[in-house]
Amino acid sequence: MQKTILRRTPPEQAPETPLAGHLPPLLDRLYRLRGVSRSEELEHKLQLLHKPTFKGLDEAVALLADAVEAQANVLIVGDFDADGATSSALAVLALQAMGLSSVDFLVPNRFEYGYGLTPEIVEVAAAMAPDVIVTVDNGISSVEGVKAAQEMGIAVVVTDHHLPGSELPPAEAIVNPNQPGCSFPSKNLAGVGVIFYVMNALRAELRQRGWFSEGRAEPNMASYLDLVALGTVADVVPLDHNNRILVSQGLQRIRAGVARPGIIALLDVAGRQMHRLVASDLGFAIGPRLNAAGRLDDISLGIQCLMCDSDSLAREMALALDELNRDRKAIESGMQKEALTMLGKLELQEDEEGLPWGLCLYDGNWHQGVIGILASRIKDRLHRPVIVFADSGEGEIKGSARSIPGLHIRDALDAVAARHPHLLNKFGGHAMAAGMTLAREHFDDFHKAFDQEVRRQLQPEDLQPVLISDGHLTPDEVNLELAALLRQAGPWGQHFPEPLFDGEFGLAQQRLVGEKHLKMTLALDAQGQHLVDAIAFNIDPELWPNESAQRVRLAYRLDVNEFRGRQSVQLIVEYLEAI
Repeated sequence: MQKTILRRTPPEQAPETPLAGHLPPLLDRLYRLRGVSRSEELEHKLQLLHKPTFKGLDEAVALLADAVEAQANVLIVGDFDADGATSSALAVLALQAMGLSSVDFLVPNRFEYGYGLTPEIVEVAAAMAPDVIVTVDNGISSVEGVKAAQEMGIAVVVTDHHLPGSELPPAEAIVNPNQPGCSFPSKNLAGVGVIFYVMNALRAELRQRGWFSEGRAEPNMASYLDLVALGTVADVVPLDHNNRILVSQGLQRIRAGVARPGIIALLDVAGRQMHRLVASDLGFAIGPRLNAAGRLDDISLGIQCLMCDSDSLAREMALALDELNRDRKAIESGMQKEALTMLGKLELQEDEEGLPWGLCLYDGNWHQGVIGILASRIKDRLHRPVIVFADSGEGEIKGSARSIPGLHIRDALDAVAARHPHLLNKFGGHAMAAGMTLAREHFDDFHKAFDQEVRRQLQPEDLQPVLISDGHLTPDEVNLELAALLRQAGPWGQHFPEPLFDGEFGLAQQRLVGEKHLKMTLALDAQGQHLVDAIAFNIDPELWPNESAQRVRLAYRLDVNEFRGRQSVQLIVEYLEAI
């Protein structure tokens, strides 16, 4: 699909003075384009983190400190993704380090219990006889689950970062920057960031109570920043200044080799070098391998890998996670081929308007754990909101939705539910992603209602994909020094994107690498004297290689390619078009 490339514009009231005297002008401009207005926002010292002004934090810390002193039985209930895995591992490790002898974790199997602290998972938890349940990366919507726990005499501390519903759970304490009345400035913390703050505050409370004056070692909370960085990046939360500090500090520790053995092992099986690690490696190398366990089997394997102290055992588990990720890719590839066949038939059936604006796809044989990835792939391909469904048993189907800018998918589902109360059994989510269940017999009616709602909220131009570029680079700027500078200048991520440039180039050479990667040699000048390597991943093999193409229009990132000890500049192509 052809894309429109727009140039990023600076804030209207950007200061004229340089952000910092040592910054190259290009990097100064890139930071300004991302809303940085003060040099302090470029510093990543831990002392600059926001103070822990969370609503409910004092109550949570007091309850947990009492539990540590009484050696109560504490159970961590997590989520089945990378944020949930890192949150669970951090909570267990930190509580153990503070001297709690009885602490364990439990994560609902997504296929049996679904998401969050449900009454059903509370029954499973009760068999472990906890005195306190601490939710991590979930719980803010678990009203009935919290009630069920309290009826069994189990106290509940909710730590979460998701948006709350109209009713909060009646927990003994709730720590969530997005709950009403919370004054914590950053609303963008991942679940692992929230539990990191809670554990920091717990250590301070235990220190004040004299807990560590009796020969007990006081844990170094910075040692968990590798987990915080991983969960924050993998959960794709906005990288505001506070999150950039957490990610930067974690990256520094990993690059120095001071990281959990499980993280080191996962990087190794993914072929990533620790000393060259950047934030995107956490999101694209480690995150999918952890998530694969939760998608296909049980995220407990990922949590155990993160908690493991043995290098050899960590590697065994990392290899098992890598194998699960390969299985996930194979399943996803098959589902994607089936979905594209389905789309081809759907296009033939539709009238002159083409595909639905709000697209729903369902196959009874699709894997529940992979439908979210498939929805994201189809959304990226067609640039429209997509919901992919799979059977969940007992006549129900489960859907995973991904949206595009301009449509708040959770609000769109709320509008559908208001107009058609019988269609949706339950749903939840946020602006860009959501989940839902409905009766299988209602799929066609829901598809029509969802498409109508999307058409109410969007305009035709909203279905045209747009890339936001930082502008053009001169041939002299396409060099190894600038590529290395940009690579380390982040951490880049959601809402603080890695620099993307655009331009037109002569196409000197092109060849296919593997099945879907296009390796190119580009001419940066009209004379063809300044050449640079480029690679485009996951291209359409029906369009490329294109032997008739002599010039191309690109949107690209500048990167450093390292091969056999030799470094060279390389363009990572995000968009490719023959001109």
